[in-house]
Amino acid sequence: MCLATTLIATAQDHTTYQRLTPSKSYRVYLHDKEGNGYSLSRPEKFLSPKALARRAKFGIAVDEYDLPVSKKYLKQLTKAGFPIHCVSKWNNTAVVTSSLEDAAERLLAMPFVDSVVHVYTAPDSIKVILHRDNVTNRFSNASGYYGEASTQVEMIAADRLHDRGFTGQGVTIAVIDGGFHNADRIKGLSGVNILGTRNFVNPGRDVYLEGSHGMMVLSCIGSNNPRVHVGTAPGASFYLLLSEDGASEFPIEEDNWCAAVEYADSLGCDIVTSSLGYTEFDDKSMSHPYWQLDGKTFVNSRSASLCASRGIVCLNSAGNSGDERWKLIGAPADGQNMLAVGAVDPRRRNTLFSSLGNSADGRIKPDVMAMGQRCAVFDTDGEITYVNGTSFSCPILCGGVACLMQAFPNAKPEEIVRAVCLSGDRAEHPDNVFGHGIPNMWRAYQILSK
Repeated sequence: MCLATTLIATAQDHTTYQRLTPSKSYRVYLHDKEGNGYSLSRPEKFLSPKALARRAKFGIAVDEYDLPVSKKYLKQLTKAGFPIHCVSKWNNTAVVTSSLEDAAERLLAMPFVDSVVHVYTAPDSIKVILHRDNVTNRFSNASGYYGEASTQVEMIAADRLHDRGFTGQGVTIAVIDGGFHNADRIKGLSGVNILGTRNFVNPGRDVYLEGSHGMMVLSCIGSNNPRVHVGTAPGASFYLLLSEDGASEFPIEEDNWCAAVEYADSLGCDIVTSSLGYTEFDDKSMSHPYWQLDGKTFVNSRSASLCASRGIVCLNSAGNSGDERWKLIGAPADGQNMLAVGAVDPRRRNTLFSSLGNSADGRIKPDVMAMGQRCAVFDTDGEITYVNGTSFSCPILCGGVACLMQAFPNAKPEEIVRAVCLSGDRAEHPDNVFGHGIPNMWRAYQILSK
């Protein structure tokens, strides 16, 4: 996706056809971090003050994972004709692109390269819609303070935390998704505190011009329109990070996800919420076998598992494969010390589409559930619409977690995750359908108060 050579715009439908140079992308596993130019004794050179403050608060030492990837190795890769798409310091990898037939062999011949994995094949061209939908911003009052979002907020008792002044104030959430179309123009989202954006698929492209999925996810959490639509953490702050390539499905998106998570860490974000998941790809030979969904095999699963050790609470949707051939969760929902969120309907029954667990190594998955059927969100025209998916149960719960973190700013991510799971209505008998059940944020508050 980063190898665009020509843009051809059609004035009639505002569609852009992006021609791509025939090429492939490779994930390069580096041997070490020699020559990265940084030292663990000077972490302020590569981590933000907020990221360092978060580590200090939880007594987390800056370690080798935090050190950036070797500048020396990246320079050598670029000099050898392999431009860098993205890097992951937590996995010590770099994704490079090349049109050479023997690219993998050339990369493996470099002394600092341990292994090489093919993660993307560029098509001849892709269709990209880069236009603004009409925004009408029409909505009317509903009954109750939370308006159309009442059921999804009250199901997890987030309203009880709001009543005590905990709305996510002071908590920073990174939303990693596939696009935030019109989020900057929708009246219902005008009060959301957006601190910044970044596109990890096409770095120069505006995240507000691509996809609507992330915008809908954001509205589940940050919307603050009394008697119309109020989200589960209307007081929180947000970074909007685009990692999902809507034009194709390749493992490179997992690398984009890792880069986005590390960027969120560097900014000092407290929570990462992601409504993405990966199991099968356009190239079937790249698809994930279930037996490897152990929270430590795939790069984004490893990164999700590392979040807690960096002081970050990570939530990810369990997936929507429950009624499909695959049926199971995907990566990174198999991560450890995080929350994989399944979906129930408004009557608290599991939806048929919600992906099943457990993880391949036998851990309870999904971890918990929240409402994921007929969820009220804002659409690209600024009006309320209703959607289904664990893509929405995850951010709905994320907002409740943000309120908990405001209430208990010194609670470690593992403690937050444990309290949320123990507050579930099936916590005494968790299973591979409901996990620990539907959490009750007020009960989690009481658990953390002890």
